[in-house]
Amino acid sequence: MRSLLAVLALTVGLTGCATRWVVDSDVRTFSEIGTVPADATYRFERLPSQQNDEAAQLQLEAMAGPALEAVGLRRDDASPHYTAQIGARVTSELSPWVDPWYGSPWWGPGPWGGPGPWGPYRGGAWGYGRGWYGPGWWGPPPAYNPWYSREVSIVLRELPSNRVVYETRARNDGPYNDSSAVLPVMFQAALQGFPNPPKGDRRVDLEIPTARH
Repeated sequence: MRSLLAVLALTVGLTGCATRWVVDSDVRTFSEIGTVPADATYRFERLPSQQNDEAAQLQLEAMAGPALEAVGLRRDDASPHYTAQIGARVTSELSPWVDPWYGSPWWGPGPWGGPGPWGPYRGGAWGYGRGWYGPGWWGPPPAYNPWYSREVSIVLRELPSNRVVYETRARNDGPYNDSSAVLPVMFQAALQGFPNPPKGDRRVDLEIPTARH
């Protein structure tokens, strides 16, 4: 399995032009924090496996730091109130839009004048996350479309007891490989509602504000 650093290095810019890019995350959170202390502080805690890939972990901490700060947590390695253990997973998968006929003896010019048993591939431009939107997309057979599954996690432990008081995860999947842009937004989604988020699973949609061309 590739290291997280290797995956993050493969952050190719999006092709085409997008003025609105929404990252849809499925979030699950457990909290035992009633009220966050004034000027609450934290330090990052690394698992042994994370210590072996320091460069990748530093990248990940740089992505999670702004999300933690946005909910009122200030990093202070010398005098922390919490420890923050963070993690991320990025894997490439077979696209759910792959044509089941592709590569079979029956795949080829169809009766309606295009590739595949039912004619040309038609659809819409890729929207980030699930499905299609908009008219006019044309491209290679879906077997060539990549698909990426991502998950981020944050676990807060209260010091000095080292008791877990906050655990949250966010999951997302979609066709784009720009993890350097997606993961920071997923950390924001994972911390939405801190310290008293809604109970149960929820969908959090956040827009990446910078337009990409």
